[in-house]
Amino acid sequence: MDTIDLRSDTVTHPTPEMREAMAHAIVGDDVYGEDPTVNQLEAEAAYMLGKEAGLFVTSGSMGNLVAIMTHCDGRTDEIIVGNKAHIFRYEAGSASTIGGVHVHTILNQPDGTLRLEDIRTAIREDDPHFPRTKLICLENTQGTIGGVAIPKSYIDAVGAIAKEHNLKLHIDGARIFNAATELDTPVHELVASADSVTFCLSKGLCAPVGSVLVGSRAFIDEARRIRKVLGGGMRQAGILAAAGLISLRMMTKRLHEDHATARAIGEGIQRIAGIHVKSIHTNFVFFELLPDAKLSPQKLIDTLDAEYRIKLALYPGYTHTFRIVTHYWVTPERAQVVIRALRTVLS
Repeated sequence: MDTIDLRSDTVTHPTPEMREAMAHAIVGDDVYGEDPTVNQLEAEAAYMLGKEAGLFVTSGSMGNLVAIMTHCDGRTDEIIVGNKAHIFRYEAGSASTIGGVHVHTILNQPDGTLRLEDIRTAIREDDPHFPRTKLICLENTQGTIGGVAIPKSYIDAVGAIAKEHNLKLHIDGARIFNAATELDTPVHELVASADSVTFCLSKGLCAPVGSVLVGSRAFIDEARRIRKVLGGGMRQAGILAAAGLISLRMMTKRLHEDHATARAIGEGIQRIAGIHVKSIHTNFVFFELLPDAKLSPQKLIDTLDAEYRIKLALYPGYTHTFRIVTHYWVTPERAQVVIRALRTVLS
């Protein structure tokens, strides 16, 4: 049996169709703007999200940093972001250390949002004692909260605050297509109020590498310069972009299957002794291993790996909370294997 990897949707590998497309991709020098496959990917991504232009980058973290550095002038500028946001917690402090931008964190709510009152309070007065607020950053889906999808009405409300104060709104949309699927909202409508959006072609969309940053044409022109500053000129990147095109055209249309698989796993394990399912959202399941469980957390991890080739991991920073993330390679049949394995080892 192949390994069933539940640790994240970052573990996906390309589909056979992607490998075929990569093998036959037409390429050119993207730094010169001459890679036709990259150009096609950027154009299709921008169109899908309702923006004027796109930029192919190596990762979501690079896309977020490029967006921040493009929207902000650097030192003395500030962004507002949630205290559980990927930008703040998992991007090595790049906004500050590389971009020279101050990060103002406010509390993420249990539904992944930031309170509108908190955003308004965080916006700085025009005073030389303070950094200048330039950008509000949201994340959708909110991964650290458990894959919660943030609705259009809330994004529009934040967008209105940004416009009222002459600020910009960026969405870290690493899993924005999961959000759009869960909310049954066309993705271009969901992000209509955002000035820029980053989304991953990897993760649930299965491409091996890459993300796309979208926004206005003027914004992307400047972002391209920032990408070069960060060493992001990838030359014949069409080999990677070819997989990304399949991500856009095919994989975005099947994410409801991953959500159904997550729900099947979550509902299937919630009656197992020793397990408490904390949440099920989009392609995320969070569960806690209770103190009276038959195995310790590490023993559970080791047993599943050794006996069933199932990879599971504790959620970072927690001693008894696990995160399951479903994706293309976790089929409904494999989901049932996971449920049976957990029931067996904890019985």
